[in-house]
Amino acid sequence: MDRRKFISHSLQTTAALALSGPVLAAGQHPEHETALLRGDEPEIIDTNINLFEWPFRTLKYGTSTRSLIEKLRRHRITQAWAGSFEALFSKNIDLVNSRLVEACQKDGKGMLIPFGTVNPSWPDWEEDLRRCHEVHRMVGIRIYPIYQMIDLSDPLFTKLFHAVSERGMILQIVGDLEDARHLHPIVEVRPMSFEPLLALLKERPQARVQLLHWNGRMGQKLLNQLVQETSVSLDISRLESNGAVGRLIEGKPWGGSATPVPVDRILFGSHAPYFPVEAAVLRLFESPLTREQMTAIMHRNAENFLKKS
Repeated sequence: MDRRKFISHSLQTTAALALSGPVLAAGQHPEHETALLRGDEPEIIDTNINLFEWPFRTLKYGTSTRSLIEKLRRHRITQAWAGSFEALFSKNIDLVNSRLVEACQKDGKGMLIPFGTVNPSWPDWEEDLRRCHEVHRMVGIRIYPIYQMIDLSDPLFTKLFHAVSERGMILQIVGDLEDARHLHPIVEVRPMSFEPLLALLKERPQARVQLLHWNGRMGQKLLNQLVQETSVSLDISRLESNGAVGRLIEGKPWGGSATPVPVDRILFGSHAPYFPVEAAVLRLFESPLTREQMTAIMHRNAENFLKKS
């Protein structure tokens, strides 16, 4: 089934995306028919959601954590790694992290894993990190450089990177949260580059780093280097174009060739509720993926990422 036919069957697709019955991964080759789920109900781990309200407009499911949870569950998402939109501008980082943990425990119904935040450009960030790890028992933190004014080339970020790694925590780095053309005119976000990660990850290869909503801030050359020279992981929340996930794995982007990205470095991420959950699920089913590849991206890679020490 090609992408056009897949989308045209929207009503059937809605049911299929809930993974309550057989679903065919789109592709041109007969061997991809092995990706039929044959009535299984595979789980999905979503590594990229945010709770609470987006500052600039009302999002569906953005005002109710319980409603967002119900939406995720309808699409077989059984675990979600949650950051907080309040981290973008709040000066009280500890309160942001405490409220996130409370919401995950109270309304998360056992499926939300809180990813707090710190801002190394502000005083006492080491204490915020300590509380994330030792008090809230978080497995990782999420930073938003273009909003939190964090430059990845700054020595303070280097210090944060090493501190997170020494604690055995995951570091999620967000490239964008929305298309730059949609930014509120009063908000001037700073440019950023992931390039400083090259040297840091070579220095500390065991560090667990995942890039979220990343590809608007990265050219093909840097992506090739990160894939070849580091163990960084990527989410799929901003991959665009027909068959983008499969093309990333095969090293065949539109307009040229690239270093193939190992499937075990790709984790499911929806960027809900800013993006519809369906968009991320569609990215899987419109790509020519095998059953094994789909299972890896849906949940196995995230499970392994959590287990690494």
